[in-house]
Amino acid sequence: MKTGTKTNIVVDWIKEQIKLGKWTPGEKIPSQRVLADDFSVNRSTVIAALEQLKADGIIKAEMGKGTIVANDTWSLLASLPRIKETPPVLPADSGIIDLSKGELAEDVFPDGYLNDVIGRLSGNINSLGYEERTGYEPLREAVAGYMTRQGTPVSPSSILIVSGAMQGLQLIASGLLEHGSSIFLEEPSYLYSIQTFQSRGMSLAGIAMDKEGLLTADLETKWHSKKPGALYTIPCFHNPTGVLMSETRRKEVLSFCAAHRLPIIEDDIYRELWLDSPPPPSIKSMDVYGNVLYIGSLSKTLSPGLRIGWIAGAEPVIERLSEIKMQADYGTSSLSQRVAAEWLGEGLYEQHFKYVRKELLKRRNHAASSLQRHLSNLADWHIPNGGFFIWLRLKQDISIKELYAEAANEGILFHPGSIYTGGASRSIRLSYGFAGPAQFDEGIKRMKKLIIALSK
Repeated sequence: MKTGTKTNIVVDWIKEQIKLGKWTPGEKIPSQRVLADDFSVNRSTVIAALEQLKADGIIKAEMGKGTIVANDTWSLLASLPRIKETPPVLPADSGIIDLSKGELAEDVFPDGYLNDVIGRLSGNINSLGYEERTGYEPLREAVAGYMTRQGTPVSPSSILIVSGAMQGLQLIASGLLEHGSSIFLEEPSYLYSIQTFQSRGMSLAGIAMDKEGLLTADLETKWHSKKPGALYTIPCFHNPTGVLMSETRRKEVLSFCAAHRLPIIEDDIYRELWLDSPPPPSIKSMDVYGNVLYIGSLSKTLSPGLRIGWIAGAEPVIERLSEIKMQADYGTSSLSQRVAAEWLGEGLYEQHFKYVRKELLKRRNHAASSLQRHLSNLADWHIPNGGFFIWLRLKQDISIKELYAEAANEGILFHPGSIYTGGASRSIRLSYGFAGPAQFDEGIKRMKKLIIALSK
């Protein structure tokens, strides 16, 4: 075990004692020698851990008392990890091979693609005041036109502009879903959506998947034993598995949910990232009862920094969600909404994707070749038809936590499967959308060595 890992273990244990109330503010903590003996580590490791805790404001040295607990409220809460084992955000030139990031690299996009659109707006903006509660009207009209062209007819009045898909989920969870209800979702599922629902006091019921998406039979079984709240699904190029739900399965899911009055949240932010052929029609497009709330976003396909997403649903629901959003932030950025309207309203978005898909396809194919070359005897995986995630399952029964730590020390980042399942997993999520082909290949080569070493 690396020194850094040992230090983190000591840090986390001390935080846990304070969190549980075993050590209270003003209480002296055990000496460096005692801690070193308890953890069977060098005193230098303990000193490094204590220095980190002092920097976080959790402990402090006090004359005549030694090292004491300084705070057990905001400083402790701010320092606690929200998602275990999630890689840190690092600058692009850090030398890290990032196979974890769920976004497209800048060099996937055409040169100057964003400046051209922003340039069109120059001189045409007279003010940037608050927009309507549901969002900038030309943008809602553009989104409605775009969705209609994609086969999901909606009206502008049925759309709420939000600051990214995550805000959409948060609004739905806080404004529409009942505390203590069950959220049915694919297992594994997107880690941030898991946290959103759990933070609202909802329980999660994982639904098994196959190559066509979530299994309706398992949904029916779980539905009978839970207090239903809603079904949350990512049918297009699912995160983290990359699975594309078939049209037949979409119809099955919609039929079951309509019959049992189970609302559906369709997270469709990866739809435009298809590489081999367009995906099936959205679940929303088949919904005649207003049972589906649809979430779309430009964050994965155009620019995360724009923070533009939308919810499409029945008008009374959109009105309710817009009231909650106004209480939260008083509206999404006016400038971002205008940029997005320019993209979607002129059909530039669809044109833009002809280039992006071509570049992303090269990365997907290169990733497939790299995995086959280096890991064919060590893991199993499925190459997706779109998106940028590959869900890889190791054949060896090794600790993914140790592999993660060793890989991070080697400058390679990936997502352990456990953060998507909430428990032990022999799977990892790799992204080919951010790291370049040469970087991806180098990262997989190094990971192969680590897997072999941990298998011995």
